[in-house]
Amino acid sequence: MGKLQQQQQEVEEFAQLKSTPTSYPTNPKASKRFNRVCVFCGSSSGNGTVYSNVALNLGRELVERNINLVYGGGNIGLMGQVAQMVHNSGGDVVGVIPNALIGPGLAGHTVGTSIPVKNMHERKAEMSRLSDAFIALPGGYGTLEELLEVIAWSQLRIHDKPIGLLNVDGYYDSLLTLFDNMQAQGFLEFNARTLVVSAPTPAELLDKLEAYTTVLDRSRPGPCWDAQDKQLEIPYSPSIPNRVQ
Repeated sequence: MGKLQQQQQEVEEFAQLKSTPTSYPTNPKASKRFNRVCVFCGSSSGNGTVYSNVALNLGRELVERNINLVYGGGNIGLMGQVAQMVHNSGGDVVGVIPNALIGPGLAGHTVGTSIPVKNMHERKAEMSRLSDAFIALPGGYGTLEELLEVIAWSQLRIHDKPIGLLNVDGYYDSLLTLFDNMQAQGFLEFNARTLVVSAPTPAELLDKLEAYTTVLDRSRPGPCWDAQDKQLEIPYSPSIPNRVQ
């Protein structure tokens, strides 16, 4: 090949290289829908290792999908385990905790960014404002109360964020049966029953939440919430990072 031909070939190769888009490594599991997920769960670890294992697995799965965590603060029980896993794996963690629960011998220190609030009502409103979806791990009365309130808020059209039960080892089977019975006895419409999805593993549940579409007819007339009542639409604090980098 002559020198002139070689130079011409190099020019053509350079032009082709320049026109090819640069390819950067991406995370194929990164969530396309959620920035932050709120996790409700027990301040106890439960009996056996199954609950702790799934809490840790949920933390790993959130980080793998570039989803940040909002939780109820502290470092005890399942709450502490999922928060510590997300934090240790490089994820962003925000803990919302009432002033009354801050201190030694109570909930322990909050992992990540701590947002102190006046009471339990403010806690739930703040956690909801910061989140794009909700997951309930096994827990007690507090977990159920938080879960049922966000379900009721969705039914009342205060928010339209997906809600999921992490049904570990059948823990929530009886609750799901109760929901079915509510529908069968005429206390829940089918559309309201579908507000909650469930799965036995973190990966399956997050996949369902990503794909979830409400069947509630939002075009029908409903409650007219003013700005103060519809607290969940107030933007979150810009001081909290948006996304795990």
